[in-house]
Amino acid sequence: MVNITRQSSHGSTGLFVPPSPPLDPEKVKELQRFITLSKRLLVMTGAGISTESGIPDYRSEKVGLYVRTDQRPIQHGDFIRSAPIRQRYWARNFVGWPQFSSHQPNSAHWALSNWERLGKLHWVLCLGCGEQTPRGVLQERFEVLNPTWSAEAHGLAPDGDVFLTEEQVQSFQVPSCARCGGPLKPDVIFFGDTVNPDKVDFVHKRVKEADSLLVVGSSLQVYSGYRFILTAREKKLPIAILNIGPTRSDDLACLKLDSRCGELLPLIDPY
Repeated sequence: MVNITRQSSHGSTGLFVPPSPPLDPEKVKELQRFITLSKRLLVMTGAGISTESGIPDYRSEKVGLYVRTDQRPIQHGDFIRSAPIRQRYWARNFVGWPQFSSHQPNSAHWALSNWERLGKLHWVLCLGCGEQTPRGVLQERFEVLNPTWSAEAHGLAPDGDVFLTEEQVQSFQVPSCARCGGPLKPDVIFFGDTVNPDKVDFVHKRVKEADSLLVVGSSLQVYSGYRFILTAREKKLPIAILNIGPTRSDDLACLKLDSRCGELLPLIDPY
């Protein structure tokens, strides 16, 4: 049995949500008008849509990881090159996974799901040998390899992991691929990595098919998302942004709203 003590923010769903002004009824009407006029609406979501579920992000004003700590996300090149860095990542992820995987969708997620079910959305986009292992199965392999390992977490991070000291990480055992014996990497795009060109082309096509674009919970600071705003701008699509705090594309949007995603989206009639 692995003995794990961790700081818990479960139940404190507002802990990682930046402060925002009260809802402006006129802004709600403007977003309602934007959605009503949209017939092929494309929605792009960022990490900010999940902060109301209790999952932190990086850039939120006053509460994001970059503001709260000097910790920085792992870089793709470092993960690939360094076994100790992979060990550190998986130790932190192992401790954080039970809490991270227990978080539930919030009202913003449910609102967009309802829009999709009703046919309002054109698309919703969430930004070795190829063997894939379910994360729950990998958690069991970690437990088998580390029966006496224990750690106390020091804060929650945005990527399903927690903060640990180097001393805590050193004795943690990391399993290899059960098929080829190679190192394991989560099936995500790390900072410093590149998105598959086929996926980029897919999103560009969805943008060109859409008649409007709504950004939810993203500062658009990373070019991998910002480039689709530029494509929408070239196509002269109306762009609305729902995000607490400034974004990289505020000057390209016809509507900018600084409200909680889960507070505003459920008020909008998709028709």
